Amino acid sequence: MDLRPNESQRAVQEHARSFAQRVLAPEAARLDREGGFPRANLAAAAQAGLLGINVPPALGGRGAGVVAYSLAITETARVCAATTVALCVSNMVAEVVTHFGNEEQRRELVPKLCRGELVVGAFALSEPGAGSDPGGMRTKATRTDRGWVIEGSKLWITSGTDAGLFVVWARTSDAPGTRGISTFLVRGDTPGLIRGKPEHKMGLNGSTTTAIDLEGCEVGPEAMLGEEGRGFPVAMMALDGGRIGIASQALGIGLAATETARRVAIDRSRFGRPLGDQQAVQHMLADSATELDAARLLVLRAAWLKERGTAFSREASIAKVFATERSFAACGRAIQVLGAEGYDEAFEVERNYRDVRVTMIYEGTSEVQRIVISRDIMRRFADGG
Repeated sequence: MDLRPNESQRAVQEHARSFAQRVLAPEAARLDREGGFPRANLAAAAQAGLLGINVPPALGGRGAGVVAYSLAITETARVCAATTVALCVSNMVAEVVTHFGNEEQRRELVPKLCRGELVVGAFALSEPGAGSDPGGMRTKATRTDRGWVIEGSKLWITSGTDAGLFVVWARTSDAPGTRGISTFLVRGDTPGLIRGKPEHKMGLNGSTTTAIDLEGCEVGPEAMLGEEGRGFPVAMMALDGGRIGIASQALGIGLAATETARRVAIDRSRFGRPLGDQQAVQHMLADSATELDAARLLVLRAAWLKERGTAFSREASIAKVFATERSFAACGRAIQVLGAEGYDEAFEVERNYRDVRVTMIYEGTSEVQRIVISRDIMRRFADGG
């Protein structure tokens, strides 16, 4: 079994690594301090072909595949996790439109997403009282002679301040639970789409997160993505793939923190000996290396399954829950290795620790991942698998 990336996958990985060092690294600390939307970084990412990594070349993407996408996201997250989350979400939006859109939607919107002409795409699913439970959604879309009018509010929208295209979920019937939910493509300049102020977050400060209000937001019939009343499967497909991206992001953050700890362990001395000679430090580094290697393999397995077109929901959840939680642990160990300096913003591990925490929440909390995994376990047991 050969688990090494092939030549084309390595080329994308190295391209992303070079981009991250050249473009993202000089601005990462400033973005974290000052906050705001990383517009210049994302414009450069579009030019570098990183806004449509798994989108077919005919629609303006690289067509590099899911494994290459995962490798690229890990590399950018090593340097700037905030820009990376915007990359993840916009890539996810481009894939969703590619997969579920009609010919006109694909030809009109996907190349613009890949080229950065719509800045980035945004994902508008969560609401007050309907985050992990989409069945609690209250946003409604009412049919009119000219299309639909959408009314409601959405929360926690990555890039909501600047995104040029929102994928919005709304109820189009009174069916209970997740039935009767439909998906709409709403341009950022649509009247009635009102962007909220950026949230003040613990981490990922170089990425904006906002609410939006939809007040008499009128869209044409061509705005519906997929079939009416079939929006929930669209969201689940998007989230399954998105979990691979967030697991890759978390892995990159954990690897960055562990590398900083390794350098410090080599360069610093304590009690007359290199810090790395201390057994307690060696054990922390060994635990992080072991867990992050396992996370890498789980993430690549999920990416490989998706790329093959086979079922991957369970594997994506396993990868996400393990990669995010173990990367968080690795960032904590890195701070411990550095001691007081690890708590200071002069070293990036402080930012790594803050940035990685949310990966256990968005794209489905760790608790939701465990529900997905356990349901699959029970189903397989019932089926004799």
